[in-house]
Amino acid sequence: MTIAFVHGVPETADIWTALRGHMSEETVTISPPGFGAPVPDGFGCTTDDYLAWMIEEVAALPGPVDLIGHDWGGLHTLRLAMARPDLIRCWISDVVGLLDPAYKWHDLAQSWQTPEMGEQVVGMMAAAPAKVKAAQLVGASMPEETALAVAEMMNENMAKAILPLYRSAAQPRMAELGEDLSKVGTMPGLAIVAEKDAYTGGDELALRAAARAGAEVARLPGLGHWWMCQEPKKGAELIEAFLAKVRS
Repeated sequence: MTIAFVHGVPETADIWTALRGHMSEETVTISPPGFGAPVPDGFGCTTDDYLAWMIEEVAALPGPVDLIGHDWGGLHTLRLAMARPDLIRCWISDVVGLLDPAYKWHDLAQSWQTPEMGEQVVGMMAAAPAKVKAAQLVGASMPEETALAVAEMMNENMAKAILPLYRSAAQPRMAELGEDLSKVGTMPGLAIVAEKDAYTGGDELALRAAARAGAEVARLPGLGHWWMCQEPKKGAELIEAFLAKVRS
């Protein structure tokens, strides 16, 4: 049995450290190439490349596997659940609303998806001092210790991974990826809705997509994109309560 956490962009597995410390069972993290892990030769960093990578990673874990994803890690989780439901027992994601047809990428994502502008933006990110990047993350609700660890890895390696990933998921591609969302209803799923998350499309899209996915919904009032850092104990309790129901 494995409880696995996967993070998103521009992040590292450090975002899960505090929450995992409150879990009563052993857990593991999976770091996507470019985001705290090396990029293998020939790896294209598109959403389809990450799906293939996730399938290999999860298939190698002792089962049954309970998969928890945040941000792009939440999208990788949902894509795996749609493509290979045999590999996991249940899923948890905080970005299910991104697979609603009406989802519109946030401003930063759209800048990354824009030729030339994207190169300039990620170049500035990679070149900025770690303290500057950490301060920006702290301003978005990430604790300083976590932000400093993440900022150290917001480098050229990460910058090169961001552009192909986001460009491979520019609309209407995201809407197309969500067409099979109902397939994940064959297993237990939990859609986490952090009500102050400005990047995931808002309540309406999240609830609509969660209904299509046949998922339970857990609301986190007052919490934002990095809810697992803001209230790690609450996040761990929420996850463990859901897993207990799955196992019963």
